[in-house]
Amino acid sequence: MKVMFVGEAPGEQEDVQGRPFVGAAGKLLTELLASIGLRRTDVYITNVVKCRPPNNRPPRKDERNACRPYLDRQILLISPRIICPMGNSAIHSLIETEKTVTDLHGVPFEVGKVTYFPMYHPAAALYTFQLRKTLEEDFKKLKALLDSLPA
Repeated sequence: MKVMFVGEAPGEQEDVQGRPFVGAAGKLLTELLASIGLRRTDVYITNVVKCRPPNNRPPRKDERNACRPYLDRQILLISPRIICPMGNSAIHSLIETEKTVTDLHGVPFEVGKVTYFPMYHPAAALYTFQLRKTLEEDFKKLKALLDSLPA
């Protein structure tokens, strides 16, 4: 698979079903993928932490660090060309930076053989409607990036 999407943590439905992005944010992610001609089966979707934090709070740094070996193993096995960390927790887990998703979204950069393409988490667009347009624009940029990759 060429693309891996990394969210922060399972939500309620994800925790119940044992699959990432099956709730409302997952529905939006599926729509955004379809808008650039991709299906969920074309990409790999995971989270930084593998179980839901209490009260659905963002995962703490120690929780992210505890789950990092699992995420590293997923990255190694999938060997994606592009990794899309979605939201601050994913960005701060994968990229050594203090910058936020607002600073980094939609701008690809390379680390070794992998291109990182940070973006907002789809859940953010459910709560802040104007972010949906930003996400849609970032997915168009992702499509152009994918189209530019050698076969």
